[in-house]
Amino acid sequence: MPPLIKTIRVQNVRAHKDFSIQVAPSATVIVGANGTGKTSLIEALYVVLQGSSFKSSDNDIVRQGASWYRVDVGMSEDRARTVKFNPEKTTGRKQFIIDGKTHYRLGSLQKFPVVLFEPDDLRLLGGSPARRRQFIDRLIGQVDPKYAAAVRRYERALKQRNTLLKLASASEESLFAWNVALSEYGSYIIRQRLQFTSKIDAQLNGVYCTISGTADAVRVRYSHTHADTAQKLLSDLHMHKERDRLMGYTSTGPHRHDIIFEFNNTLAVDVASRGEIRSVILALKFIEVRITEEFLDVKPLILLDDVFSELDEARQKNLVTEFTDHQIIITSVATVPVKGSEVIQL
Repeated sequence: MPPLIKTIRVQNVRAHKDFSIQVAPSATVIVGANGTGKTSLIEALYVVLQGSSFKSSDNDIVRQGASWYRVDVGMSEDRARTVKFNPEKTTGRKQFIIDGKTHYRLGSLQKFPVVLFEPDDLRLLGGSPARRRQFIDRLIGQVDPKYAAAVRRYERALKQRNTLLKLASASEESLFAWNVALSEYGSYIIRQRLQFTSKIDAQLNGVYCTISGTADAVRVRYSHTHADTAQKLLSDLHMHKERDRLMGYTSTGPHRHDIIFEFNNTLAVDVASRGEIRSVILALKFIEVRITEEFLDVKPLILLDDVFSELDEARQKNLVTEFTDHQIIITSVATVPVKGSEVIQL
């Protein structure tokens, strides 16, 4: 079991000049009106544990009028983590200090397992394909360091290729170099997305029916039905290069794929009610936690950012019951029914 979070101190983080809280070993509920900085505390903790924000850039986190930010997290077993960011420095603008050792980025071994549930997740099914790709990428990246690196390298290569496509002077040789990179990383991304989407699908219907108490059929699948080899992707990129030049962007590859949800054999977004969609999302979050535990063999920290107001009483109860044996930090505009929780009023 990973160490527990005990204290959080933020300095110059968004609206907070200098603010500290103590965290309970089971459940902590941070209560406050909108705009009081509840999500900022969750965001700061996420940066310390995962290396980057789930919302925006480091520059956006710095409190208006300040020139730096700092977050300190105290943990059990005398462990400690700090992140410091100073945009005025030319090198080492962001530093992570973990148990006294300084790092300039968090590698997979330094990251702390976290599952985040935020209001935007509730719009996963009806949102853009990019949102659904981000969901699956974040899940896989937490349990497969090679995958996270492949996504970063794919995105860099994609940006470079798209820049070249807009240049009339771009040579075939320069395009080919990025085609090779895209095909190599892209084939791995597709293969892993197929595998993990299948893992989610194997559990989704059962978990959904337990939450909803119905016998509806819920499925999830990857829009690309087979694992392309690097050679196949390379061939596709070459075949579409003239069309891509005309459009000014890369039209084929995993950055164009989607995660498809079906409800009773029809696209879920077309037929499922608001409540049914919320039950699907809840099931996905439960499965995300289970997959994280399966691969990492530890219980992740659960961060529930202002989602209780979006759920009815039955789904609130499901959420709390599922995570009773995890450390949970919750933000809410009102006190939520979590037995034995510590409440912090902002």
